Amino acid sequence: MSDPRTTPSRAGDPAGPLPGAAPGPVPATGDPGVEAFGYRQELKRSLTFTDLLVYGLIFMVPIAPFGIFGSVFQASGGMIALAYAIGGLAMAFTAASYSQMSRAFPMAGSVYTYAGRGIAQPVGFIAGWMILLDYVLVPGLLYLIAAVAMNSIWASVPVWVWLVGFVVLNTVVNYFGIEFTARVNKVMLVAELVVLAVFLVIGVVALASGEGRGFDLSPVYDSDTFSLGLVFGAVSIAVLSFLGFDGISTLAEENRDSARSIGRAMIAALALAGALFIVQTWVAALLVPDPDTLISQGDAAGTAFYDAAEVAGGPWLATLTAVATAIAWGFANSLVAQAATSRLLFAMARDRQLPGFLRKVHPTRRVPVNATLLVAVVSLVLGLYTASREDGISLLSTLVNFGALSAFLLLHVSVVVHYVVRQKSRNWWLHLAVPVIGFAILVFVVVNAQVAAQRLGFVWFAVGVALLLFLVATGRRPEIRAEETL
Repeated sequence: MSDPRTTPSRAGDPAGPLPGAAPGPVPATGDPGVEAFGYRQELKRSLTFTDLLVYGLIFMVPIAPFGIFGSVFQASGGMIALAYAIGGLAMAFTAASYSQMSRAFPMAGSVYTYAGRGIAQPVGFIAGWMILLDYVLVPGLLYLIAAVAMNSIWASVPVWVWLVGFVVLNTVVNYFGIEFTARVNKVMLVAELVVLAVFLVIGVVALASGEGRGFDLSPVYDSDTFSLGLVFGAVSIAVLSFLGFDGISTLAEENRDSARSIGRAMIAALALAGALFIVQTWVAALLVPDPDTLISQGDAAGTAFYDAAEVAGGPWLATLTAVATAIAWGFANSLVAQAATSRLLFAMARDRQLPGFLRKVHPTRRVPVNATLLVAVVSLVLGLYTASREDGISLLSTLVNFGALSAFLLLHVSVVVHYVVRQKSRNWWLHLAVPVIGFAILVFVVVNAQVAAQRLGFVWFAVGVALLLFLVATGRRPEIRAEETL
């Protein structure tokens, strides 16, 4: 029989919420709360499916290809739309696996939680450690890209000033709570979609009027340059635009609807973003003023999208897309990246795998306040350091991708182990075929990634293994809290 002190209260239960539980409605969905897994409900359940969907879209950034368009175009031999289509397919299988695990374990922590409970907690620690390479580094990467972009427009303001400004602004917004963050997200999403619509309309009209190369299928397939290695090498870069849909899973303890909403929001956000990525890169690729030089030399890779926008609409459109990129990456995307990272740190600290101060939740705003502030400090230091390096953006980008893809590999394994091995599921498509196919695609992408990313990624992995051994040696072996019987 369940202990009434730890059994989650249902809607209308006169006993009220658990001591220490966050104020606000408890979802009357029949799904087990975090109390069923040995935790207290500390974060505030206030997010709807729409909030989760908007969060995922903002995290991925509907105009994300603006910033890395030139790099992907060059790496793919001009077949940039194909690279994004394959990247979207790979992430679709990963989203399906996320959906299954989020239903089994509706808690914060993302792949750390899913691999830990789906396979074994030490494996969860390694998965969490690898995804940290993505989550902890990506805010600093976003701030740096945005600061450099703004400096290129207003050179009188140094890069470090823009960087500090973005960090402070986002930290304040996140401090005021997830509901405030969600409202800001909706405003930013509308602004990004408006800029994207302006570019697409003007770009299509320009192509129809004879600008650029006109309409053709070369961004999708070019028989003269096509090879699997070439395209998958470009996918390893393009996948950066898709990272973020998985951040929705970190908000599982702030979702007030059914646990299924987490999976549905991830898949919906990925599908919408993928369609937008393919369309905008297709149009931009046809407007690139000198595609052969971009592919062979890549000198203008950083401004390639803005150059294409200038061909379509003139200097004002180039400036508009550049400013939109800076704001989207430096404010909107990094805002949700900081929120997601703080939730992952909170989940790992709650399980004693990171310092205990990171599990502190603000008594009234119900946000992991110390984790939020730590992410801000790390992002600031990292951004200021890499701003002084010529290869700073490239180095951070490759490390972010490697960390995320490595963690996704463990996610697919956790689906098979949890559902097929332990639960004896016979849903062969969702619980075996999907994770196996997703795993195979990601392995091929990782193998074709840049050598520098592979080396540094394996160094990070080795550090994680060493830390795990240290935790075991000092009596802090990762353990799973026992589930309550509901």
